[in-house]
Amino acid sequence: MSRLYPAGVKGIAMPVDPSDDHGDETYFDRPKVHVESFDAHLLQEPVGALPVRRAIIFSPSDTVTEAMRAMQREHRGCVVVTDDGTESSKLVGIFTERDVLLRIVDRGKNPATLPLSEVMTPDPEVLSVRSSVAYALNKMSVGGFRHVPIVDDGHRPAFVVSVRDVVEFLVEAFPREILTLPVDSAKSLKAREGA
Repeated sequence: MSRLYPAGVKGIAMPVDPSDDHGDETYFDRPKVHVESFDAHLLQEPVGALPVRRAIIFSPSDTVTEAMRAMQREHRGCVVVTDDGTESSKLVGIFTERDVLLRIVDRGKNPATLPLSEVMTPDPEVLSVRSSVAYALNKMSVGGFRHVPIVDDGHRPAFVVSVRDVVEFLVEAFPREILTLPVDSAKSLKAREGA
């Protein structure tokens, strides 16, 4: 016995074999659920709208140990390096946790005596304080950066945008959709491990 499928694809009635019930009829009968759409205007916000903190600033002659201790103390993934170690001078480099792993750990260098100038990324890619969140995301995605220094018109560091800052910004924009998700017990971690 066959029956007609109510208003099939593009309004065409289609014969259905009742013994071949895969439960897919309800797909078309489900009520439409209102889905919140991503607000593209969020991407046009200036980078200053992100929940950022002032940059930790060092000079090229400061040691890696000093920079790593500051990063630990402030729970940051990087420090920026200026000509003289002050925010009033030009940005000359960035030193990140990735630099610790790739340029120090496996090379047998002593971080207590090693100046940042030898292991920092010189002349890093930056964005202007007038840049949008979209440009920060683009720079991070295309360049593979987790931290992007933001500079003023004099190329002096204003702050650093991190991936975490962008995530927090999006969570603040969509708290109901993100913070009210049920706990996924299969993937729930007992202790924070990083990553």
